[in-house]
Amino acid sequence: MQAFNKVLSSLIPYAEWAMLFFVICGGLYLVFSSRFLPYRYFRHAIGITAGKYDDPDDPGEVSHLQALSSAVAATVGLGNISGVAIAIYMGGPGVIFWIWVTAIVGMCIKFYSCSLAIMYRETDDRGIPQGGPMYYITQGMGKRAKPLAVFFCIAGLVGFLGVFTANQFTQTFMNVVNPDQSIALLGETNWKWIVGICLAIITSLVIFGGLKKIAKVATAIVPFMVVLYFLAVAVVMITNAGQILPSLQLIVTEAFNFDTMVKGGFWGLVILGVRRAVFSNEAGLGSAPMYHGQSKTKEPIQEGLVSMLGPFLDTIVVCTLTAVVIILSGAYLEAEGNGILMTLIAFEKSLFGVGDILLMLIVSAFALSTLFTYSYYGVKCLSFLTNPKIGKWFNVYFVATIIFAAVATVDLVINLIDLAYALMCIPNMIAVLYLSPKVNKAMKLYREKRKSLLLSKDL
Repeated sequence: MQAFNKVLSSLIPYAEWAMLFFVICGGLYLVFSSRFLPYRYFRHAIGITAGKYDDPDDPGEVSHLQALSSAVAATVGLGNISGVAIAIYMGGPGVIFWIWVTAIVGMCIKFYSCSLAIMYRETDDRGIPQGGPMYYITQGMGKRAKPLAVFFCIAGLVGFLGVFTANQFTQTFMNVVNPDQSIALLGETNWKWIVGICLAIITSLVIFGGLKKIAKVATAIVPFMVVLYFLAVAVVMITNAGQILPSLQLIVTEAFNFDTMVKGGFWGLVILGVRRAVFSNEAGLGSAPMYHGQSKTKEPIQEGLVSMLGPFLDTIVVCTLTAVVIILSGAYLEAEGNGILMTLIAFEKSLFGVGDILLMLIVSAFALSTLFTYSYYGVKCLSFLTNPKIGKWFNVYFVATIIFAAVATVDLVINLIDLAYALMCIPNMIAVLYLSPKVNKAMKLYREKRKSLLLSKDL
């Protein structure tokens, strides 16, 4: 594992610069190209998600809310809890600022990519609409661009594994439950293997049921885990109200404090923020378009607006709450390890000694929802490379890697996912930027249509 990890570490710098260029520079191009329209339609996006404009006769498998819940279930997970802790551990509080910047830009990237997912949907042999990067690459850019789609799918076979989630859940279980002492009656046992096997079994019960079952479970779990997490964070903030503003100020000042910048100076801090933000909300990665491409809608722009809410909820809200709790508790100054330990220290210190148990419950919900939804992405990648019958076998491979991840080191898992994400981002963003004029044209038509509808109502 050490040799494999060394190879991954040597490859990441080459891929991450390309990712930085496409996510930040490409994202800013989309922001100005859209004339900030997605942000101006934020309230309208909430109305679409709430079902205000739903048509049951529209093609697709799931509603706007179910698509958003499934996509958010895959992103609002341990990346928001341990991913933020890892970012602060590696780069200090200032890295959160660059996570914010990436998330704001990422909202526009999600808008474009998920609009394209509806615009270039393809119907499979079963008559079910399929959307995602591989489809808007081949249909929008032409058959000559198919190698880009194949490259994306091959990288996705690694990137869409639940290895980080399984790894960090196992670390949480070992720190909170401490089975070697609390369940000592069973003698010496490799508990990481047992946790991995249990996670694999639970995940199997859901993911082999297909998209509708995944969406149903995700829609049930996501609101519960987000509300519970918000309540826990609210208690911490209320009891430490005087430290909230200084914590936010520290994030901003440290983002430009050259004395505290690590991992390669200023650009190292920015890259770290981009990497953790992409890991958190997956903007530019091409995963969310796979779920949003299944939505019951004929209007690409509507789905793009719905998807835009994902990075806002995932990163601007949830990641910020986690960061503030870690900073105001002082846990970032105490943790000696990389991963969820820092967040555990923060919650235990701030929630009257029982915060680690509460976080264990929250992490369980986050982990399971992420594992359920991620498997679907991999199935779509393998199905595109082969066919839907063979694609279903990805779930077997997915479940097996959960067990591997439970016993792997956190550094190996982080490097594996970071490299895969950077490689997936490159072909996806090439396609999004190339096809962005199509979205701009559709956006203009949608805006005119909406204006005429509002005028007719006034009359």
